[in-house]
Amino acid sequence: MFKLSFLLIGTRAFRAQWYVLCVIGAVLMAGAFYLAFHAPAGLVVLTGRAIGVVFLLMGAGNLLQFFSQIRSVRGAVALARAVCLIAAGAFAIHWPAHAEDVLAALFCVVFIADGLGRIGVGLLLRLPDLRWRVTYGSVQLAFALVFLAGWPLPLERSVALCVGLIFAFRGWLLMRLGLLFRKLDEDSTILHLPMFATRGWYARSPDHAEAATATVAFPMIVHVWTPAGSADVPHRRLLLDRYIAAVNADGMISTGHSSLEMPPSLYISHYPAVEMDRSGEDFVGALRSTAENDVPGHFQPSYAEEAAGWCEADGRVEFHNYSPRQLEAFWARYQQDDTYNLTNRNCSVVVAQALDAALEGTLATRRPWLQLLTLLTNPEIWVGALIRARANVGTWTPGLVLDYARTLARIVERREVSRFDSLARFARRLGLAGPANRQGSTP
Repeated sequence: MFKLSFLLIGTRAFRAQWYVLCVIGAVLMAGAFYLAFHAPAGLVVLTGRAIGVVFLLMGAGNLLQFFSQIRSVRGAVALARAVCLIAAGAFAIHWPAHAEDVLAALFCVVFIADGLGRIGVGLLLRLPDLRWRVTYGSVQLAFALVFLAGWPLPLERSVALCVGLIFAFRGWLLMRLGLLFRKLDEDSTILHLPMFATRGWYARSPDHAEAATATVAFPMIVHVWTPAGSADVPHRRLLLDRYIAAVNADGMISTGHSSLEMPPSLYISHYPAVEMDRSGEDFVGALRSTAENDVPGHFQPSYAEEAAGWCEADGRVEFHNYSPRQLEAFWARYQQDDTYNLTNRNCSVVVAQALDAALEGTLATRRPWLQLLTLLTNPEIWVGALIRARANVGTWTPGLVLDYARTLARIVERREVSRFDSLARFARRLGLAGPANRQGSTP
């Protein structure tokens, strides 16, 4: 979430105060190590309760979002997030006796699932950073074994160690960002920093960051064909059809498609030059990101032609707060190479990169630290960071791009009803408040 927050705010505001990030990171790391190895049990409980308060506030924010979108799918998702966050916060605040067993079991499940997932996906896709993924996943599995065995640390200290290491990692990330900002040239894009260099995805990003345009002539539009929405699927599989691939009536696999448009002339749509119909066995082999799966690609000319030759996209997200110049600069560099790879250089990867390039610095203000604090307490930034993390584990898919675009739009467009207005509207529905002042309002 730190990386996404700094991306949206931009680096210009933080370059001159890089040392502040280093100090905050150092303090956070020192506190985390004290909490992990030396803090008394009472302090651990107090820290857990403080985290519980944060979860409650985040849950309240999602609850207010549900009130403003009570009849929509987004409202249902916000309600589910609110229930989970409020339940987790209540559990942390009212810490029951002997809850260390339950908490340790939860950490074990998370570590085992994430560790095996990282190793398995890395081996399946043959990703460039496979060695690092195997190492990281093995460390997670080792922590799970420590928790299960209760040795060499007692169970209650293992939980404190885990919480402390989580905070220590955040502190290390802030210190690293501060040192990188110190060396960053003026107006350089944050996407060229090493922490964004995963798998070479941002190698063709613009060299310099341009300010977002206050008034744009045309919106930036993300079009998404989900796997199930772009194929005749006789048997639906909810999560697989939405995020990975769908099998049509002929047994062929459809992965869907993503594109990005800035009318009247810019259209980003990367497609293999030769259409490839894959069965199950062929699809598994094509998932490897190695060079033997690189094929010549083709850039589609426009959304109208693409939709006419296939079908209309079933997902659409518009942005009005972005930098057209950054988007144009990114696309000018990207299309110099038309190589297509189903895992590492596909239609969704380029759309995600284009979104990041166009939205860098869109939330820049004269008070960057206040803006950073506001973003870090916004549940949407947590969702966006989680989507990015899932994509980095495997790859970007049309379903992930659609969720990512919708989340970013809720953050940067600033056209959402505020949480206080949402609560007032809900109160009016219940008859607890008087009618709103309609002067200057729109229907």
